[in-house]
Amino acid sequence: MRRSEIRDHLLETALRLFNQHGYHATGVDLIIAEARVAKTTLYRHFETKEDLILAALERRDEQARDAMRAFVEQRASDPVERLLVTFDCLEAWFCDERFRGCPFVSAAGEHKDTDNPVFRAAALHKRLTLAYFEELAHAARCAEPKRIAAEINLLHEGAIAVAQMTRTAEPAWQARRMAAQLLAAEGQVVEPSSTRREVPRQRAQAS
Repeated sequence: MRRSEIRDHLLETALRLFNQHGYHATGVDLIIAEARVAKTTLYRHFETKEDLILAALERRDEQARDAMRAFVEQRASDPVERLLVTFDCLEAWFCDERFRGCPFVSAAGEHKDTDNPVFRAAALHKRLTLAYFEELAHAARCAEPKRIAAEINLLHEGAIAVAQMTRTAEPAWQARRMAAQLLAAEGQVVEPSSTRREVPRQRAQAS
């Protein structure tokens, strides 16, 4: 494999193992064994385990935000509807058998010092996601886009936390319904199709 391909392979392997076992519990030896590379190869790309974690979080941040944006743009053109479709993106994630909760919350939880680079990387992802919700709220011409974005974000975070414990997609629909009520109270017109969906009953299997 080329150097860039080896780096990508190491990152994807590390992301999978961090998701399964956590950041502290996943040792370098396990990553090397799963990636089937030499230890010198890993350290040629990442000088420390922290460097690997930071690169993995950066990769996951880009993947997650790009995926949500693409999901929303493919499924809705109405600005108000797009705010609600972000919860459909959550639903799809919760139904993925690899879902084990938010990897950024997990990273921050295991690296609790707010000055820790891993904590800061996790916090950056949350700020960028909030900025996307604010972008959508501006496009929907909400009177207070910052507040609406913050409340949409809070519904997302709550849904993720509940889904991590229940391993069902239902929290995504419940949060979506609450978001629709929030937007309706703000005078935003929500298409009828946004509220006439069955509550998802699929259970996401632990991987």
